[in-house]
Amino acid sequence: MKRILFMLMLIAVLVSCKSVAKHNEQITKLHSVENLHSDIDKLYNQLKRHHPKLYQYTSKEDLDFKFDSLKFTINQPIDSRTFYRKIAPVVAYVKQGHVAVSSVSKRFTRNERKQLKKTTFEFYKLEFEYLEDKLWVKNYKGKDSILKGKEVVTIEGESAKDLVKRYKTRFASDGYNTTLHNRYVSKGFSTFYYRDKGFSDSLKVTFRSKDSLFSRVFKRIDKEDKKKKKRTAEDTTSAKKIKFNKLSKEEKKAKQLAKRKRRKDDRKYGYLGENNKYTRNFSFIGKDSSVAYMKLRSFTNGNYKRFYKESFAKLDSAKTKYFILDLRDNGGGRIAEIDYLYSYLTDESYQFITESEVTSRTPFLKSFMSNTTPNSLKVLSAVFYPVVAAHNLFKTRNRDGKTYYKFNKHTKIKPPKPMHYNGKLYVLINGNSFSASSLISTHLKANDRAIFVGEETGGAYNGTVAGVYKIYQLPNTKIKVRMGLMQIEAPQKQNPDGYGVKPDITILPKLEDRQLNIDTELDWILKDIHKHD
Repeated sequence: MKRILFMLMLIAVLVSCKSVAKHNEQITKLHSVENLHSDIDKLYNQLKRHHPKLYQYTSKEDLDFKFDSLKFTINQPIDSRTFYRKIAPVVAYVKQGHVAVSSVSKRFTRNERKQLKKTTFEFYKLEFEYLEDKLWVKNYKGKDSILKGKEVVTIEGESAKDLVKRYKTRFASDGYNTTLHNRYVSKGFSTFYYRDKGFSDSLKVTFRSKDSLFSRVFKRIDKEDKKKKKRTAEDTTSAKKIKFNKLSKEEKKAKQLAKRKRRKDDRKYGYLGENNKYTRNFSFIGKDSSVAYMKLRSFTNGNYKRFYKESFAKLDSAKTKYFILDLRDNGGGRIAEIDYLYSYLTDESYQFITESEVTSRTPFLKSFMSNTTPNSLKVLSAVFYPVVAAHNLFKTRNRDGKTYYKFNKHTKIKPPKPMHYNGKLYVLINGNSFSASSLISTHLKANDRAIFVGEETGGAYNGTVAGVYKIYQLPNTKIKVRMGLMQIEAPQKQNPDGYGVKPDITILPKLEDRQLNIDTELDWILKDIHKHD
């Protein structure tokens, strides 16, 4: 029996290694012009089949021309990464922010992945911001604090400014607004660089500090070596002493209770391990409870109901006069969460979204049955096909030549929460306020519920194509394209179409304020409160 298990494990390892080698060969070889043109046609056909609003912001004639022109420019063999650089700007021309193309990446064997987990790449500890047409270090999670606030001049000899300009063509906001681009390229610069250049063990970055230049080489370092350097002989001795000290029953119980509370808090606030931050934060500003501040980084993780119940109970108990809702850099998330949050911010009955336009009466099956779905899930989908199909058919209907899907929970009229907030509301927004954060902003703006401060949202006022997604992999180049399958929109609309929720008070961040750790937008709100209080 042991011999059979060993043989099976050996076969699995060999198959895995062969699969990795085959993938790496496929993405690095030069693809024929015929195969490249075939992948372009397949990508465009997928968009035409599944995207319900493909020509909302770009006409069919213009989009046809873009894809035909791309095929015309590709007249010699190229590899997958070069193909990504060419096709991403064309897909971005659709001007639908949830349509995205990802580059191909080298795969690693099991042993290689095991070794990589033991390392960390120093470059990924840099957090960037693009301000005043320059790339700056917003924060550095490493030891070299001198890097914070410095301008990035070049990376491996390439101009940082040119890199940013190039990367901004590879993704889109919803519609015609441009506020998303500077914010999003800042937030994901390391990811864009990786997609562009691929795996690297070291990068030389040149910075500017006032009038002088200096360089740093960021390497992939061993995590254990880093830990060992931090330990001193004294720390080691102390650790040994603590190890042999037995805890009392009371201490053990207190430790267990603290651990349990921490787990509950992590779920409630939505703990983000990489940044050691929470998705949701709530606090009062100042000496009393007259001004409350809620920072929401996304609507994606954690037990949001408990968080909002507790937070709005505190607002009600404290009779808070002013409430600041910070949606800056909030890229979106669950409809259920923003619907729930809105029920605490309105005093009227409301319909959160309308029926969603789709291209198929079985949108969830279209999402599952993609060529990127693991075979195990496809088998599972096949087993539950009758149930899912019946559910989808029951939820969809044809009207005026189009197909619509109905989210019963979010399309029905609902009353506000009994403990809803009635005081003065301010909402902070910027170009990275996208998708779900734009949708809740639409409601608040349309009903004159809040004063908006900052810059236009990157997500559109009139909705976005998201809901569920299909991820399709091109057969030759292995490039993946993601597309939303449902038009998600609020009942309210604005003209012209294709723009975000605009602020009542436009305030753009300045480099000088960032360097002095001044939050200009929040400061304006606090001064306005003080002026009217």
